[in-house]
Amino acid sequence: MAVEGETAFGLEPLRPPLISLLGGFSVAIDGPPVSLAEGSQRLLAFLALRGRPVKRQAVAGILWPMAPDVQGAASLRSALARLPEGARALVDASTRELGLSSGVSVDLWAARALARDLVATPRTPIATDPLPGTIRTLSADLLPDWYDDWVVVEAEGWRQLRLHALEALAERLTTGRRFGCASASAVAAVRAEPLRESPRAALIRVHIAEGNRSEALREFAGYSELLKDELGVEPTDRLRSLVDDLSSERRD
Repeated sequence: MAVEGETAFGLEPLRPPLISLLGGFSVAIDGPPVSLAEGSQRLLAFLALRGRPVKRQAVAGILWPMAPDVQGAASLRSALARLPEGARALVDASTRELGLSSGVSVDLWAARALARDLVATPRTPIATDPLPGTIRTLSADLLPDWYDDWVVVEAEGWRQLRLHALEALAERLTTGRRFGCASASAVAAVRAEPLRESPRAALIRVHIAEGNRSEALREFAGYSELLKDELGVEPTDRLRSLVDDLSSERRD
């Protein structure tokens, strides 16, 4: 008999089912991704985003908003019925509600917790490099190329949260003098939103803290040109103040 923490016959323990929403949709059940019909994908993605049981009528109305009630209910039943046998256990279904079964993991849930922790403590220094995949996770869009209203709202919320988290991570790593990872975090935020000022400020601060004054000035100049070309505006005085002293030293 296997004791707790071990498996019989040396077999690896089963991994919990994972629904991935970041960078694209997939479902893995102790192995490679499972192939799902489009309606089944949308159902699992919706339940994963909600993170709690939802009334069947509400699920059908949101996922099939243009369909009559009877047709929407039929589409919901079809999405459930078309789940492969191994995937049916992912859904806890009653006559009134649908939700994800306990034990199902969702990558977005862990990513949100990580991001909120970073945002809550932006000035706490990090003296070690972040865990592998942290910056990659915070760089991933939520269900890219999905344009349903219920996805777009959640995607924008995640985008804002992850941008703040990347900026906070860059600041904490800069304080801990982990300049390489600090730069990577700030650059990831810049790539996600090139016109946003706060990640540019974070990247400029990394360059200044590392002693790369020319890089700081080059970053400011490039951003100034981008703003002028795209929006016809100048950087704020707050951003300009970061490099004013550097410009004066260069002239001297």
